[in-house]
Order: sequence, then C-alpha cells, then structure tokens
Amino acid sequence: MIKNMKNIFKYTNLLLVILLLASCDDYLDVNTDPNNPTTVSPELILPAAQKYTGEIISASDEGARRYQGLANLFMYNWSQSNGFNWYPDEFKYLVTTSFYTRIFEQSYYDALKAYEVLVELEDTKYDYYKAIGMIMQAYHFQLLVDTYGDIPYSEALQRGGNATPAYDDAQTIYDDLIVKLTDAIAIIDNVDDATIEEVETEDAMFAGDMTMWKQFANSVKLRILTRQMSMGTRDAYIQTELDEIAAEGSGFITADVGINPGYAAEEGKQNPFWNLYGYDPAGTAEMSNNATCATDYILDYLSSTNDPRIDYIYEEPATGHLGVVQGLLGYPQGQLTPALVSNLGPGILQGADQDVVIYTLAECYFNLAEAAYRGFSNIPGSAQANYEAGIQASFDYLGAGSASTYYSQTIDNVGYNFSTDPLEAIITQKWIATNSITAEQSWFDYNRTDFPSGLPISLLSSTPDRPVRLYYPASEISSNGANVPAQPDAFTAKIFWAN
Repeated sequence: MIKNMKNIFKYTNLLLVILLLASCDDYLDVNTDPNNPTTVSPELILPAAQKYTGEIISASDEGARRYQGLANLFMYNWSQSNGFNWYPDEFKYLVTTSFYTRIFEQSYYDALKAYEVLVELEDTKYDYYKAIGMIMQAYHFQLLVDTYGDIPYSEALQRGGNATPAYDDAQTIYDDLIVKLTDAIAIIDNVDDATIEEVETEDAMFAGDMTMWKQFANSVKLRILTRQMSMGTRDAYIQTELDEIAAEGSGFITADVGINPGYAAEEGKQNPFWNLYGYDPAGTAEMSNNATCATDYILDYLSSTNDPRIDYIYEEPATGHLGVVQGLLGYPQGQLTPALVSNLGPGILQGADQDVVIYTLAECYFNLAEAAYRGFSNIPGSAQANYEAGIQASFDYLGAGSASTYYSQTIDNVGYNFSTDPLEAIITQKWIATNSITAEQSWFDYNRTDFPSGLPISLLSSTPDRPVRLYYPASEISSNGANVPAQPDAFTAKIFWAN
C-alpha cells in the first residue's frame, strides 16, 4: 500500500474546502455552481473520495463512529469497560431517525458525490478515473442497500436537476450494480493507451494498477452475488454472472483492499480508526480505547476453539483475558476497568499509518467458499480450500502466523470436515475474520443466515434479536419526505436478500 504520499492530505484539504463551499445544497444533489468540484482536477478528487470511503467504514476525522462502531456492537464483538457510558444507544438497539445517520449522509454527500464527478468526466483521457468512480459507487451503493433497503439511486447525484430523487427498488439496484461494474471493467480494457491519463500516486488504494481495480470490481460483484445465494430463486442469474467473471479472466483480489492517503502519526493525519480507538500522536490512549473492550462471549468462543487470534484481536491484560457482557449496569466496584479487561489488540490497532481495510482477502475467500459449497461452478478452488485460505488470510492480516494447526482441529465450525453445517462454519469464520475490520459484513450475513448461531443480545435490548436495518435519517425525511418510503421495522423487515 501507499505509505508516503505527502501531498495527498494537502490535496484532500483543498477539495474539502471546495465541497464545503458547495454544501448548501442537499447531499443527494451534486449542484452546478462556481464552486462545484468539477473545476478541480481528477487527481485531487480521487484521493479525497477514497479518504471519505475509509471514514465511512471506520470512523471520521472528527471522531464520529461509522460502520465499525455499529457492526462490532451489533455482532457482539465489543462491549464497554467500567467507568464509561460510551455505547448506551447501541446497547439498547435504539434505532431511530437520528441513529448513525452519518452513514447515509456521508455516503451521499461526500463519497458518492465526489465519485460522481469522476463518473461524469467526458474526456476519454480520464477513463481510468471514470472507471474507478463507477467501481467505488457500486461498492458504496451496495453498502447502502444492505443497510437501508430501497434508496435513491437512478435519480440521485443529478446535480441541480433533481434535489428530491425517487427511491429505487433494492433488488433492481443490485442488478444494475453488476452492470455498472461490468461496464467499468470494459472501460479499463478499451482505453486509448496513447492518450490515457495514468492513475498512479493519486490512487490511495491500488496506486494505479488497473488489473487490481478489475479484480476488486469482480470481488464486489462476488459480494453482491453471495448476498443473494440464500434466496434460491436467483441461482440461474448468479451462475450466469459467475460465468462472466470467469470469462473476463482477471480473477479476484489477492490481498486485503485498503485505503491509505498517507496516514501518519501526526495531528490530522492519523488513520481514522486508530485516531478514534487507538492513540493520539503523542501516544496517549484515546477515550474510546479505554472504553471499548471484548465481550465475554467472544472471548469464551475464541478460547474454547483454541483460536490464537484471541491475542491479536484483543489485548491480553496481565491478569488474563476478560470480557464484559453487553449492556451491563452496576459494574462491580473496582472490577472490569480498562486495565483489567481485553481492549482492542495489536492485530487490529497496528499503527497510526495503517490502512483502512474496506474488503478483506479473508472475506473474498469465504465468499468463494460459500459459492462452491452451494454448488455453483466456475469457482477457483473447492469450498474447503477457500475456507481454509480464508482463515489463513485472517491469520496473516493479524500477524498470527500459520493457521493450519487451528483449522485442522476436529471442532465444529473450525475444521471444515468436522463441521455439522459447512455453511455455518463459513459464516462463523467470516464473523471472526471481519471482527473490528469490516464487521458490517458479518452483520449483513447474520441477517440472511442467522449465523453465527447462539449469538447473544445486549442485556438492555427490548427485543429478542438485534436490528436488521437502519432507519432513513431525519435529514432525508425533512428534505425529501415525499419520496422517502414508510420506515420499515428495523427488527423484522429484512433486506430483500434475507427474505
């Protein structure tokens, strides 16, 4: 990954100012005015857009929580140490129109808005930028569908032409995202080599390697297709699309996909997840670092399956690993304090300059494993081979060494051949592999499969299970209320792929 892009933050700050000047318009409306970011070169727009993507997944520069805070709490990975009142709404599953609204707002107002500028570039010398914009829009729109269901899509991001876009059917959006990704790959393959503007140091993901961009596009396709594999009625469609990926020939990602526009241990330049859950540039632990710890359940699960990742996902205190049940009230005096519980560990908090990972290699292998297990063809490798490769990729990311001893155990949901339900094993291992990295993926998987089974809920929950979606934010209701659908029940109205 890119580690020394010294000018990226200068560029992104410039674009942030320009976008701020244009921010009086609704965040679904890329408005044309003298300050519109189309006047800024693509070289400045791309890294800023990618920086936004990283913030939406991990945390924002101002310390606000995003997908990782939400999903790790929903999936019972995180709890709260004694002396803090950090996650009261999450423990109560208090999904309202003001709960985690910046996921919706920042996706449209920041990331998608910036990528739309790239998509609209007409000069063919910028076709690489255009293709990247299309791929990243597909990435973000899928996240939004998986979180909200129907969303503004076909009429969104139309500049001043439509500030109140209609909401599109989630299934229809999914189908069009596959088309968008296919078109992006075609653009990359058909550039004019004599005139094309290369994307190199401006690209904070792949440093302009367009083969890697095609592999990422195929991997986003795979994620979209895998999400629908529980439906049954989509099998023929899924097979056709898997055949097309195989015929295209670029394959899938071969490493964790991360964003790094030059993160460093300097004020305003730290990786946003590290900045919120780790340490400040002087090395002082942030409040979230002290407040956030493992649940008792996840520690018991990792320990009972002899999983060495426990010491990498969570920090082990001198007195041994200790977790906290979610929603605990009335902590025992002097117990379960930050010094005594298992806070986030060295495999997760790797440094101020670490990448923001937006798609783990482990997840890609597990998606392939599920496809192979369900009988789809044109999958590279068997279900078991991909399953074990996914576990190894998780070990590699955390720095935990070889995984072979672990996955060779005769334990359910660990050893593939010793698992009662191989699909449960795949989803359970994906849950572990995405813990504190891209945990939103395990939340989506839980909503469609109910795996991992036996996952507890917070003591403060008033419902028998965790939420399956978020509500449309109040800001959208006030600005586009005529088009916002009636709020589906956050606990029972599952996204289309889970019904």
